[in-house]
This record gives sequence, structure tokens and C-alpha cells, in this order.
Amino acid sequence: MSEHHKQLLEQANAAISAGDHEGFLAFCTEDTDWTFVGDRTLKGKAAVRQWMATAYREPPRFNVHHMIAEGDFLAVTGDITLTGEDGQATHHAYCDVWRFRDGKLAQLHAYVVENDPQVAAPPQDH
Repeated sequence: MSEHHKQLLEQANAAISAGDHEGFLAFCTEDTDWTFVGDRTLKGKAAVRQWMATAYREPPRFNVHHMIAEGDFLAVTGDITLTGEDGQATHHAYCDVWRFRDGKLAQLHAYVVENDPQVAAPPQDH
């Protein structure tokens, strides 16, 4: 199941990177619950859809460093570049912890901090 969860998230991220919000949401449960630690919690697809409309005015750019899966959970580390309302790119390091239910994204705990793009990424396993 671990590899399957990784593949599902890769497909969902590919949709959002292409600007396809509904394509991404098709991978989520109706009652999906997203917590951005220290910021906000979104409950249900409608809340996530509304948040994406403002947060992802332009598709985000992901650079995934690691995916670690166990049971119904998948932890993902990486960095993401977002475009703000002012048109300026902002860079963030993140760790997303997803819980799957019935093959869909049911819950997210996202730890996100703005960072300097010049800061080196963590070492990659070879």
C-alpha cells in the first residue's frame, strides 16, 4: 500500500501543478481535513477548493525531497514555490503528513515555513 499512496499523491500533485484544482480534489475524501499547523484548519472539499482559489492563483511548483510511508500515512518533505497576490514568488520548506482512507487523501497536517531559495536542500539518498 505504501507505494500506492506515493503514486496517488504524485498524481494529485501533478494535477495541482498543472492548475487542475478539481483534478487534485478528486483524490480527496469529501470530508478531507487539512491543518496548516500554527495557521488554519480547512474542513471538507468546499473549504479546500476556496483556499486553493486564492493560495494557488498560479500553480505551485513542488520539489519533493522524500516520501516516507507507513500504513495509512505518508510523510513528504520538500519545498514549494508559490506566487503571491503581488506576483512575487515565495519559497517554502514543508513537511506534509497525509492520512489515507479508502484510497483517498483524508487528512493533512502541513508544517510550512517560508525560506530563502539560496539555502541548500537536505542531502538526497543516492
